[in-house]
Amino acid sequence: MSTCDPAECSRQLTVGEVARRSGVAVSAIHFYEEKGLIGSQRNAGNQRRYTRDVLRRVAVIKVAQRVGISLASIQQALAELPAGRAPNAADWAKLSRRWQTELDEKIATLSKLRDQLGDCIGCGCLSVENCRLRNPYDELGAHGPGARLLINDNGEAA
Repeated sequence: MSTCDPAECSRQLTVGEVARRSGVAVSAIHFYEEKGLIGSQRNAGNQRRYTRDVLRRVAVIKVAQRVGISLASIQQALAELPAGRAPNAADWAKLSRRWQTELDEKIATLSKLRDQLGDCIGCGCLSVENCRLRNPYDELGAHGPGARLLINDNGEAA
């Protein structure tokens, strides 16, 4: 475990430093902040300044996004973590258990879609003319957007 000069460790980071150290664009940092995933303070010149724990939070966001977790779910999970400190191993274990269920549901939905892909185009239905057997007269259109035969009204795999 490395240590740093206390003055350097307590120094807040600029948005450019956060972007460079986290490997994401400045615009992404601003977007995450706009969505409530991370926070900053403003200095006397009204410039954003970030505490170092934001680097770990950005890393968590990027990993979660990479595996398909929604920003809404990420935001909700991060909001439950203590503010002002980097997420630790116990926090990550809690988040990953929570997201495992969400990922299992997505995998089930994708598997069902893959298995039915040869039969239709998902019956949203994009083509009433070509799918009258599965969706006569666009009856599914009244039930909302999306692949209604593959998901229920709660947005879960049918």
